Amino acid sequence: MKMLRLGVKLEACRKLQVLSAQRSISTPRLQSTAVKSIHNDSEYADEAIYPEIQDLSFKARKKRETQSWHDEIRKVPTVEEKMIKINMPRYYGFKVVNLNDTKLPYNCLPAIQHYTRTFYEDIKNTENAVEDSKLSDNQKLEEHVNLVKSDVKDAIEYVYDYFCHEYPDTKNMEPQERESVFASLVVEQVNRTLINGLSSDYMHLQEAEIDYSPRHEAFWSVGGINPPKNVVKSKEGRKWQKEMANEPYDRLMQYSVKPFLAIRQRNQLKPWKSESESTNVDLAKSIPRFNYDPRTLGYVCNHQHVTNVPGFWPGSPNIFGNISYQSRAFLQIRPESYGAEDFREALHAHAIQSSYAWLMGQASFNGFNTYNDLTYPMNTQTILTNGRDWSFYEYQLNTLLVHSHHVDDNPKVNFCRGTADLTLYNEISDTGKIGDINENVLRHLIRFYTNVPEIQRSTSELQPYLGSDAKYIADYKNPDQREFLERTYKNLMSNRPRHLAIPEIYLWEKIYKIDNKTRPMEAKRRFFELDINPWSRTLDQHQKDYIPRAVRPEGPKSKKKWKPTFYP
Repeated sequence: MKMLRLGVKLEACRKLQVLSAQRSISTPRLQSTAVKSIHNDSEYADEAIYPEIQDLSFKARKKRETQSWHDEIRKVPTVEEKMIKINMPRYYGFKVVNLNDTKLPYNCLPAIQHYTRTFYEDIKNTENAVEDSKLSDNQKLEEHVNLVKSDVKDAIEYVYDYFCHEYPDTKNMEPQERESVFASLVVEQVNRTLINGLSSDYMHLQEAEIDYSPRHEAFWSVGGINPPKNVVKSKEGRKWQKEMANEPYDRLMQYSVKPFLAIRQRNQLKPWKSESESTNVDLAKSIPRFNYDPRTLGYVCNHQHVTNVPGFWPGSPNIFGNISYQSRAFLQIRPESYGAEDFREALHAHAIQSSYAWLMGQASFNGFNTYNDLTYPMNTQTILTNGRDWSFYEYQLNTLLVHSHHVDDNPKVNFCRGTADLTLYNEISDTGKIGDINENVLRHLIRFYTNVPEIQRSTSELQPYLGSDAKYIADYKNPDQREFLERTYKNLMSNRPRHLAIPEIYLWEKIYKIDNKTRPMEAKRRFFELDINPWSRTLDQHQKDYIPRAVRPEGPKSKKKWKPTFYP
């Protein structure tokens, strides 16, 4: 019986050998046929093509991972989903440097130029600057000045009477608040007067959208900053990062402010710098570098979700900013010991950061962000005023890449040019009357309002990184997807705190549990005892919405009890 079984096994082995031999004989024929077919299809290469040999060091791998994430952001089809994608890595938000208009530290102009990659130039002769405007006919300019001069004067006198009547106790108000209230009233009336006087000759003023006290918020990443001690110490404790402990790293900037007034148009303003002038390696190297931590100047950091809000929601037809009126009330609390030169530099710094941030928000609504650069320049006009003193600035945004190695390698530069302080009127008498109006201020105002936005771009050129079928979440046909993404996007943009506080290590825990192991018998329930890093929690790590049995689409017995999520 055993011999019979052995014979069966031997016969089976013999058949397997024959089959394998047949396959080995037929394999070269198949290979030669495949080679011929490839050669006939003109896909045959005379030289072997090998894949690229990649650097496997830690630094190179992290660089490839970062670039892959930036490419994923670029491929996201809609504006709102791009911002959700950027916020995905942090459930509790990022650590950002707060930039605003309430406090500008001493000698902050070099830092702001570094953070925004901006080259600044003064317009010293203001009269020549007005002559270089689009109003080629100086006689027409003077006609406009004479037309609006008396109306502007009446508007300021009206504002002064209204301010004195509505705010009789101005001495009890803070200097910043008093100046901001008065300046906002003057700006509203001056804007109304100029639009009424000029809109008959300039059609774009009739089509403009005016935002009062809008939200202007912008986020971007800045490289080339020296790491603080805690970052250096953390990297030194890891063998694979020890050599990179003192290398510059990126800091996230978050600008948040509410200007007095902003005017938006459907088309773009014409750039005043050509592409060749904007791409200049020598000029890029001449921009000041501020490598120190922003907190050394006095800036404050906090944790929040990063936001890009240019004063309106996605989908508005007027997506390009024309003019914005910014406050200069921060000078009221600025010590006089800083000097007049620092006061001028503070105004320039505020104009640069406000213009850059507003254009950054507009660029984000066209599909660009701090990781995906612009493909065309964007321009805006900024006015800083307290009602009596006025400064005029023009800004051209050419690039958004300021992070990591781009701070050294990017050849593109942003430009800003501005005037010195101009006084609209000298003083107001006790009767509420003002003296003569400075016509040079009116010329600059008219020049800004009559700067016609004339650049129109095709959809593919205007929004190259947005989807062809869906550019906003409102374009999705799935109602659940639209509702989920809109709720998530607006919740992130509102920056409301989480319903549970951010986990923290209390001081007694640091002393008795971490530094000194004095409580070994106590139950380990805290996150640091369970080796959990709360900052590594991503945006999609949360409990999903429950679907009650009675309303489940597939019936009450369906096991799909959680609503789907649509994170990008």
